[in-house]
Amino acid sequence: MAHGGPALDKARQSAFTSIKANADRHAANVLPIIREMQRAGAKSLRDVVDALNARGVATARSGRW
Repeated sequence: MAHGGPALDKARQSAFTSIKANADRHAANVLPIIREMQRAGAKSLRDVVDALNARGVATARSGRW
């Protein structure tokens, strides 16, 4: 059983929904960039990561890949 009552449960669910929506939106924005890199010759995940970092494309939490 969750602690904090129904208001806390509702707040947690709202936060989860928001975080997931932001992650989905970020992924949708980054995917075309990754596909472009693959067409340009990126073969491995390391190639993609290096290219994303070189372009200054941040992760969903504003970090480096």
